[in-house]
Formats: sequence, structure tokens, C-alpha cells
Amino acid sequence: MKINKTEVRVYYSDTDRGGVVYYSNYLKWFEVGRTELLREQGLSYAEFEKQNLIAPVVDVRCTYHDSAKYDDVITIETSIEKIGNSSIKFLYKLLRRNTLLAEGYTVNVFVDMKTKKSSRIPDKLREAFST
Repeated sequence: MKINKTEVRVYYSDTDRGGVVYYSNYLKWFEVGRTELLREQGLSYAEFEKQNLIAPVVDVRCTYHDSAKYDDVITIETSIEKIGNSSIKFLYKLLRRNTLLAEGYTVNVFVDMKTKKSSRIPDKLREAFST
């Protein structure tokens, strides 16, 4: 299983008045991890869009274990659990050093932008993660 590790720093704008990261930012970091995992394999959302494909999130779960705070460096660990015909399930762990802050998943479905119907996952993506 391929795991991408990407570091992000918590900025003041990511936090509430108490310096604790606002909950929705964890979902933003899921997207960062997903994008970087694809990029590491030579893939990008821009490339999919040129094929008239988008991959919206249709299911998301995030379980919070500890709080990230202003100026922390967070490691986003991203992997793929399953690739279906038109959907893909990404797994995420967000860590500060060895402390698990949050974990979860997203399910993204490839959709043809013209027909607005689900579409087969591009062969290039499937091949990149089958080895």
C-alpha cells in the first residue's frame, strides 16, 4: 500500500480564538493529502478535468482524537483502501509527531462533467495504485 506523507503547518487563520484548529480544517488537510498522494504518482485533478472528469467527495468521516494548535507541524498520511469501478476510498491519519490527532476517510466518485453521471476511474489512476 502506497502512503504519502505531507507536512503542513497550522496557521493562525486555521484556529479559533483559543488557538485550537477549527474542526473543518481537518477536512481541508484530507484534501491536501489526497492531492499530494495523486501528485506523487504523476496524477492531478487538472489532468482529470481535461478528460471532462471530476471526483467529488460523496462520503466523509473524521474522528478527532486530540487538538492541533497554532504553529504545530502536522503530518498527513494518506493511502487508498479501495478502488472500485467509479469510486475510490482514501484513508487519512493526521499526526503531530507521534500523536494521532484525527483519522478518517473520503469516498470520491468520478463523474463525467457533461453527463453528470458516474464514470469509470481512469486507467492511469488504477494502474498507478495497482503495483
